[in-house]
Amino acid sequence: MRNPFLSIRHFSTMSPVAACHVAVIGAGASGLAAARHLRREGHSVVVFEKESQVGGIWIYTNHTEPDPLGLDPTRPRVHSSLYSSLRTNLPRESMGFREYPFAAKKTGQRDPRRFPGHSEVLEYLKDYASEFGIGELVRFETEVSRVWRRGSGKWEVRSRKKNGDDEDINEAFDAVVVCNGHYTEPRIAHIPGVDRWPGKQIHSHNYRVPEPFQNKIVVLIGSSASAVDISREIASVANEVHIASWSNSTEESATLPGYDNVWLRPMIESANEDGTISFPHGLKISADIILHCTGYKYHFPFLDTEGIVTVDDNRVGPLYKHVFPPSLAPWLSFVGLPWKVAPFPQYELQCEWIAGILSGRISLPSEEEMTKEVEAFYDSLKASGVPKRYTHNMTGYQFEYNDWIAMQCGTPKTEEWRIKMYHATSLNRNARPESYREEWEDDDLVMQAYQDFAKQISCKQAS
Repeated sequence: MRNPFLSIRHFSTMSPVAACHVAVIGAGASGLAAARHLRREGHSVVVFEKESQVGGIWIYTNHTEPDPLGLDPTRPRVHSSLYSSLRTNLPRESMGFREYPFAAKKTGQRDPRRFPGHSEVLEYLKDYASEFGIGELVRFETEVSRVWRRGSGKWEVRSRKKNGDDEDINEAFDAVVVCNGHYTEPRIAHIPGVDRWPGKQIHSHNYRVPEPFQNKIVVLIGSSASAVDISREIASVANEVHIASWSNSTEESATLPGYDNVWLRPMIESANEDGTISFPHGLKISADIILHCTGYKYHFPFLDTEGIVTVDDNRVGPLYKHVFPPSLAPWLSFVGLPWKVAPFPQYELQCEWIAGILSGRISLPSEEEMTKEVEAFYDSLKASGVPKRYTHNMTGYQFEYNDWIAMQCGTPKTEEWRIKMYHATSLNRNARPESYREEWEDDDLVMQAYQDFAKQISCKQAS
């Protein structure tokens, strides 16, 4: 029996003021949302996807890149950065699309846990694509090599079938929506002297399982979600794990609670030829491996805007509301750049906004007004001492941002339970980093979510 919370087939298409021919780059979660809302608005859509299935970053593979740090620009690239044991760090109720609840399926091989593993998220995205007929819009195993604007104002997309003998194909589109994700191109910590250090380095992009770290002394750099998970997993096989982070105190180092072989260290001062790693206060540790859990860079190797859109210290700009380059709006847009957010609901809103603007149903400010607002936003970050690389970090204001877009679209604001659940999970994760996926105290919010899901689906089935 199908889960009733997933039985919401709804293909109604709006009558746009103008219908556009739109290219969507990528069939991950953001690309699927873009295809769904663009077609719903009445546009014709082609989704370019280099893999053989939908899912993007959520497609797990054992394969890793030959360059473990991901520095070689000519290396064969692996898109996914998933490690085998990865589970979501948000509950399914709050992380799912607003119009397509991520409810548990207790049949077959599905993972019904509230914080499911990565394979369950992939199945959910496949369900979403199937529910809304998105697969028929996707050109699988097709890689985009260049996107540029012609003199006529149309956008040219050059693509080629992977592993085929076909030649490049150039096609014209009215608009391009970039949905290629930003968890593939590694960022590496700068460590003085590391070029002469004899040990091995790896970025978490190429981490899959802990076994290669058996009996090793590991220095892990980072303090984000992947660093928390991976450090604890490696600790089960490694001799020692030293977690180096700017957020750790520069005072005396301490062991991680519950572990006798994991230490919290301040950031590395240098790596040395004798195989040691130097920390503040004269501490040196002989280490075998440095594991960089240091995040990712935005990367658009296919996109040629003649310098209009740049990536400068991980700021993609200039972008109005993290989506539109003012001088190219609305014909070029980006979905899913913000981080420290619940991504799927935000993708949904961004895509609905883009689709409505392209059809003429929703208006954008003038190029001049958008440019002024972008400059004011950048100035405010600088005045607050926020580094440029944190431009797309939405800590503290994602729901305000989402609700602003919802207002532009005439869509309901974020559900109160979703906001409360996000914050409750954050507090619980900080208080119980080892067990928050199994223990929580917001069952009242879970009940509200499922009540909301039921009302929503009843309305759709009646429409």
